[in-house]
Amino acid sequence: MAKIFAEIDDKLQKFIEEQPMFFVATAPSEGGHVNVSPKGYRDTFAILDEHTVAYLDLFGSGAETIAHLRDNGRITVMFCSFTRTSKILRLFGTGRVVRPDSPEFDALRPHFGLQHPGIRAVIVVSVDRIADSCGYSVPYLDLVDERPVLDALHARRTDDEFAQRITTVNAASIDGLPALLPDHPLPSSIER
Repeated sequence: MAKIFAEIDDKLQKFIEEQPMFFVATAPSEGGHVNVSPKGYRDTFAILDEHTVAYLDLFGSGAETIAHLRDNGRITVMFCSFTRTSKILRLFGTGRVVRPDSPEFDALRPHFGLQHPGIRAVIVVSVDRIADSCGYSVPYLDLVDERPVLDALHARRTDDEFAQRITTVNAASIDGLPALLPDHPLPSSIER
């Protein structure tokens, strides 16, 4: 039976910290496509308090989450256990984008492992509903390791390549909603 929680308590925090990945879901206000993105690297997710979480947003093939948050702020973060203990946990809330050139980004830095090249932003989520479900049909999987491919790819990218991504594939969602602005900071501007 699904349970609703009043806050992210110590037990839920422990569950979240044990998961090697999470999923982020957003959608535009009207029509368009629902987006679900898998996220990895354990040091990219942080619990800020009982009702606030955040994650490092790394450059990717698109910017759906950013575009949808700019449109309406709605976001769901889902954690799913692949171990013998079955559980799915969803954090529903309102998200916002914190750019690397904002003072708030600097205040959030200590919560993450910032050795990842290709940091685009921090997504901060004000959580208003916390619910779990059984996950009985989720398969058992053994974690081999974190996949280093995205970090390796970003480490090879030049400022010009990131600048091009900002003005092309990260400029708008697949439905045409605005995402990154042309003045978005390059990852090289973030002190590592």
